[in-house]
Amino acid sequence: MSGATALRNRPVITAWSAVSPFGIGRAAFADGLKERRRAAAPLDREQWQAAGDTACLVPGFDIRAVLGKKGTRSMDRVTGLAVTAVSRLLDDAPRNREVATGKDAALVLGTTTGSVQSQMDFTRDSFTGEKPYFVDPARFPNAVMNCAAGQSAIWHQLKGPNTTIAGGHAAGLYALNYARRLLHFGRARTVLCGAVEEFSHARSWLDEHTRDPLGDGPATPAGEGCGLLLIEQGGTGDPDQPVLAEVLAVSMGTALGGGIHTALAAGLTRALHRAQVRPEEIWAVSTSEAPGRAGEQERAAVEEATVGATPLHLTQTSLIGDTGAAAAAFQVAGVLAHAEGNPEAAGKVALVTSVDRDGAVGCALLRLG
Repeated sequence: MSGATALRNRPVITAWSAVSPFGIGRAAFADGLKERRRAAAPLDREQWQAAGDTACLVPGFDIRAVLGKKGTRSMDRVTGLAVTAVSRLLDDAPRNREVATGKDAALVLGTTTGSVQSQMDFTRDSFTGEKPYFVDPARFPNAVMNCAAGQSAIWHQLKGPNTTIAGGHAAGLYALNYARRLLHFGRARTVLCGAVEEFSHARSWLDEHTRDPLGDGPATPAGEGCGLLLIEQGGTGDPDQPVLAEVLAVSMGTALGGGIHTALAAGLTRALHRAQVRPEEIWAVSTSEAPGRAGEQERAAVEEATVGATPLHLTQTSLIGDTGAAAAAFQVAGVLAHAEGNPEAAGKVALVTSVDRDGAVGCALLRLG
């Protein structure tokens, strides 16, 4: 494949949706960002025995109320969020369901560990249940990391590749990179690509006990949700294919010994080179807003990579909280929401970066439609 052909046939984002602390659906997410609405609210102590007093929950999210009673008796929260996000994206436009289901439709879902609450609950039951340590077998699938992706595919007849990628805060970019490769090698015609994170007692306590108060600074309220993109191959000649953004490049890396700046700077250099984009062309930037030293290194690397540009800095963590594995997917959705209806955005390049405290770093360059 020639370089010119490769450029013409880059993947494109043709639809997106979100189940977020702003509400269910694309419109709720876009409106929440536009209004700069803070989603943090006090927790109901009868329902949540969490480490903190506040969180950014998907408002009123009840699995059986949203998805119905059939097939949801043993469904956990992270799976319910993912299944709901897929439903909303497929229902947003008739074309979405037509092209994004069936044997050529793949699903790539980023996560941290799946549902840590389900894993801990199942493990505890194996110790506390009556001999011979009875557990509810219907709940065992929830303890497996790929449960949310598998259930989403079953619910919506996605019969292509089904992949779960663990990557912490950078999981959404890992998923985007994997989706790009599936399309490039002809493994799928379309890919539903995103990341999901749930709020739970277990996650809140794990975050509390693993946070470094000196290095990370004040705790950010935990958030939850699922951000989802519909990715297709560009240059197909389909006149009905809407192009919200072209995926110019995705670059992932690992920071060794805390060297986030070095790892991310190298990834940014690779991405700009692959995309054939000059630093001064960057129109908007969305960083992961990592706390403490990690965030400082992320911002420094971005500033060096965008010398000569005066990009818009799009932020959302202060609004929807620390959404864990869903963060990078929400960042991409935030860029698309900001560009929608904005004539200045057409043809411009946006940069999305992510860093995770466990060393995962990544970036993506998007040319907005």
